[in-house]
Amino acid sequence: MSALDVTVPDIGDFTDIPVISILVGVGDSVDAEDPLIELESDKATMEVPSPVAGVVKEIKVSEGDTVSMGSLVLILETEGAGDAAPAAQAPAESPAPAVVDKAPVGMAPPAETQASKSGVANVNESGFKKAHASPSIRAFARQLGADLSQIKGSGRGGRILREDVTEWFKGTAPAAAASGAPAGASGGMGIPPIPVVDFSKFGPTEDVEMSRIKKLSGPALHRSWLNIPHVTHQEEADITDLDKYRKEMDNQAKTEGYRVTLLSFIVKASVSALKAHWEFNSSIHPDGDKLIRKGYYNIGFAADTPNGLMVPVIKDADRKGIIEISRELADLSAQAREGKLKAPDMQGATFTISSLGGIGGTSFTPIVNAPEVAILGLTRSKMAPVWDGEQFVPRNMLPMSLSYDHRAIDGALAARFAATLKHLLGDVRRLMH
Repeated sequence: MSALDVTVPDIGDFTDIPVISILVGVGDSVDAEDPLIELESDKATMEVPSPVAGVVKEIKVSEGDTVSMGSLVLILETEGAGDAAPAAQAPAESPAPAVVDKAPVGMAPPAETQASKSGVANVNESGFKKAHASPSIRAFARQLGADLSQIKGSGRGGRILREDVTEWFKGTAPAAAASGAPAGASGGMGIPPIPVVDFSKFGPTEDVEMSRIKKLSGPALHRSWLNIPHVTHQEEADITDLDKYRKEMDNQAKTEGYRVTLLSFIVKASVSALKAHWEFNSSIHPDGDKLIRKGYYNIGFAADTPNGLMVPVIKDADRKGIIEISRELADLSAQAREGKLKAPDMQGATFTISSLGGIGGTSFTPIVNAPEVAILGLTRSKMAPVWDGEQFVPRNMLPMSLSYDHRAIDGALAARFAATLKHLLGDVRRLMH
């Protein structure tokens, strides 16, 4: 038997991630790829898998510890193992949110709720920082003005869960009302939260746990919505000829085991539009006075999964053709549905596409995925009569909803970007250049 040090593999740009669960014990036998510990960052939960089969000899971390790439997790006894686990192996990741849970570039994070503004919680900052809670729960507590130092966790090892925060808040609401302060008088950024209502007095109710994706992505979406001055520009593109060509490609692709969807062409057209209007491929500089112009084109796309929306990223989309993009879309979508996406698969997007075409709708207002400055929403195409100068002819029209950060992009530029997309999609030959 040999002793093998198991370390945290490459987990992307994350550092000092809390350990939220130890999934094995000393003496346990594990197989290769069995999860050993669970980590939770602002963006996602991640399981660190065993690189080989063996028996757990010693555990080197505890719940609540923080780890980074290369941190020692545990020691395995193995048959003929080497001296160290391969640190570059990527972890299996559980479902993560459609957006990066970080403060938008150029904007400070929401101010911490102060007792002078809240009327709900006299927050003990020292206790708050030491509380046994994940980053998403801390964000949720700050939005409600809840003092984590006063909350007893019901999770494993006393970990504070979302329902613990909610129950604590319900208990403090009557006291706040009695003191003359409205319940939850100040939430994130000084905005009053929605009042707590006992719905059971109106009829039967049931608490249904939200998926982990929604729990993690909710605070990020809320922050983006509050910090970014959103504007949504609506446009329609004539995809009649393009869709005929797509169906021809798809018929051939099906014989080879993959599909060619409209999204592949939208990705290709978006890259061309981003090159023509670079501001859409930028981020706001932290000083707020400059734009960071990016020389790469990574396109995120919202993938519908049983646990919620996830946003995989097609890297270097400008270097790929329709067939390669189609294969990658299918592969990443399958991994998202199976919960097998890794952190790097969801990082580095410069522009995001959210398509509801397979479900329906006529338009919607997608939320910009900060620190990006724009997002394209698509709904189901429809046959419509279009005037060709002499008569109305049936054309297949695709509704497009382009949301953008008005600090970086003005209305005229947004209209030009949408017009470029419309022009490109109107003739498939333009996408081949």
